Amino acid sequence: QPVEATDDAFWDQFWADTATSVQDVFALVPAAEIRAVREESPSNLATLCYKAVEKLVQGAESGCHTEKERQIVLNCCRLLTRILPYIFEDPDWRGFFWSTVPGAGRGGGDEDDENARPLAESLLLAVADLLFCPDFTVQSHRRSTVDTAEDIHSIDSCEYIWEAGVGFAHSPQPNYIHDLNRTELLKLLLTCFSEAMYLPPSSDSSNANPWVQFFCSTENRHALPLFTSLLNVVCAYDPVGYGIPYNHLLFSDYREPLVEEAAQVLIVTLDYDSSTSSSPTVDGTTTGTAMDDVDPPGPDNLFVNYLSRIHREEDFQFILKGVARLLSNPLVQTYLPNSAKKIQFHQELLVLFWKLCDFNKKFLFFVLKSSDVLDILVPILYFLNDARADQSRVGLMHIGVFILLLLSGERNFGVRLNKPYSVRVPMDIPVFTGTHADLLIIVFHKIITSGHQRLQPLFDCLLTIVVNVSPYLKSLSMVAANKLLHLLEAFSTTWFLFSAVQNHHLVFFLLEVFNNIIQYQFDGNSNLVYAVIRKRNVFHQLANLPTDSQSIQKGLQRKKKTPEPISRTNSQDGVSMEGSRPAAPAEPGTLKTSLVATPGIDKLTEKSQVSEDGTMRSLEPESSQPPPEGDLPSAVSDGEPWSGEASHPRRDRRRLSSASSSGQWTPTPDWVMSWKSKLPLQTIMRLLQVLVPQVEKICIDKGLTDESEILKFLQHGTLVGLLPVPHPILIRKYQANSGTAMWFRTYMWGVIYLRNVDPPIWYDTDVKLFEIQRV
Repeated sequence: QPVEATDDAFWDQFWADTATSVQDVFALVPAAEIRAVREESPSNLATLCYKAVEKLVQGAESGCHTEKERQIVLNCCRLLTRILPYIFEDPDWRGFFWSTVPGAGRGGGDEDDENARPLAESLLLAVADLLFCPDFTVQSHRRSTVDTAEDIHSIDSCEYIWEAGVGFAHSPQPNYIHDLNRTELLKLLLTCFSEAMYLPPSSDSSNANPWVQFFCSTENRHALPLFTSLLNVVCAYDPVGYGIPYNHLLFSDYREPLVEEAAQVLIVTLDYDSSTSSSPTVDGTTTGTAMDDVDPPGPDNLFVNYLSRIHREEDFQFILKGVARLLSNPLVQTYLPNSAKKIQFHQELLVLFWKLCDFNKKFLFFVLKSSDVLDILVPILYFLNDARADQSRVGLMHIGVFILLLLSGERNFGVRLNKPYSVRVPMDIPVFTGTHADLLIIVFHKIITSGHQRLQPLFDCLLTIVVNVSPYLKSLSMVAANKLLHLLEAFSTTWFLFSAVQNHHLVFFLLEVFNNIIQYQFDGNSNLVYAVIRKRNVFHQLANLPTDSQSIQKGLQRKKKTPEPISRTNSQDGVSMEGSRPAAPAEPGTLKTSLVATPGIDKLTEKSQVSEDGTMRSLEPESSQPPPEGDLPSAVSDGEPWSGEASHPRRDRRRLSSASSSGQWTPTPDWVMSWKSKLPLQTIMRLLQVLVPQVEKICIDKGLTDESEILKFLQHGTLVGLLPVPHPILIRKYQANSGTAMWFRTYMWGVIYLRNVDPPIWYDTDVKLFEIQRV
């Protein structure tokens, strides 16, 4: 039966108890009970929420001076964290927090404006105030404790930023009680924002999250110091601490939970679809008409706004160093096993790094200005290589590849890759001596040849990255050169080319890589030239690809015998690096969240041509060269397994290919001809025509079987004047679009859902943004 809102004795029992933790609250308030109250006595649930928010507001106004008040605030905080997901999962309740509660326990007629705020706004403002509450979440600057009540409203929270870093030089004394209290409040904030999990994915980016929208608006007077506090707490964190081995086993690190929570709150507040706004383009001009204001107003979301306006070199340095330190933490190998603390929030860090580069172009250029970018690249390659066989980490593979795609659109990235790779992070890849470019190619080869089936939609992206950097690669190692040719060999077999409508695009990408290197970096790349000469039959077979129906059928028959998508034979895989473990598949039963499909590479990127002076200009889509026949089919969603069969939706069929009676796509002679005629083989054929006879002559004259002599000859050879006129360099740059914005939203919330297990905030509630699946 409904309990009166004025019955304080009844309601106070929910938060008066002293010794509770958030785990206790979850244990004491079971899901079934919350749902029962929601269905059977809704007015009680409404009053409970209202009362709990009221207590937070009172705590924020009084400044929480007594231990009892702090305890009440924390208990209300835990209770709301427990209840909110059950409010969100029921569409009838979703508007509840956005309504004003009529006279519930207001004690009469003080109906002033402040009281007419929707409950959600009161809650968010109270949490913001509490996050800068002296002696509760921040160090008090006053010596005396006789602070008066109005002080909390007069304090300038910018003086109470939690950690030194961007825009703040003073590092406060660490205080673990404050850290714990901040963590609880941020957990509640994250739970408020999680309403997004209960709405199905939609490409309509206008449905902004009202909680985030209000919290990051000018209504929140703490927006700037809070944004800065979250960013600095994350970037200043050093999990290894004072470098004492096993330190983390002796002392619990109260900072880490705060850093994780801060990282999660930060990426959720930055969930903003930049493709719909007029965002500044790379040169600082806006993508709008000439009639726009000179300086367009930044986004209403102040967190996005502040992030995009960071510009001081030392701030960029602080952020980049912090993110790189944390990303490389799992790679830090010590001689004592388990002696260093391993952090678990690298996925949140990758999303944060993505947002930084996407919203702040100056930061992106800063990252690429020095070889510091390699401190981000190596951990990403490590994660990609490590997760390649694990079905539960498909999302991690995607975000790693997206970041590299974004970086590869800039010339500097390709140039930086020429730095020799000397760090020896144990990775399950062949041992090689070479540059970071070699590392990238070897890891990509490993993903393509020994990753699991779900990664097939990423092949286009992986090869696009290699194409983007190829004109700048000064000298590939023999190992990397062989890997590239092995990929061409695998992708140019007839069964692979004929078995799906877009498979030939991969061959186009690889040929473009070889052409770029031969035309622009011939001098240092004798290893690659030698590998091309050794595998010349692959290029001849491509040039003579049969196009008659009978051969096409025969090519497809061959597929039935070799189910393996790419042969692992003849890929001379050397010994793996010392100390590395093979990439393992997910343990059966591992939970994972589904992801929406990512847009095809043509939607994900836009072509730019590099001019003589190194500047880029965007190409109009109609002038674009191969890959032919229009769009690539978008990646198959994670919900359905990608079988190697050509089972593509009807819309992806080409005019030139006929649909067979079984409703399957089938290759036709016209279709094969349509792209075979466009294969860019001229440069390579000319190279073979010139060099093969010379190399054969050396072998006959000197009776040589020794590679080194041939390589020496190729090193000193030149093709100046013998090759066709160099083609312009084409770069496919990532472009923001609502498809990737939606992908990031589902991925980010999926990570947050799975990472919050203690307490399990959203577990077993009716989440709609993604499905929870078991491997």
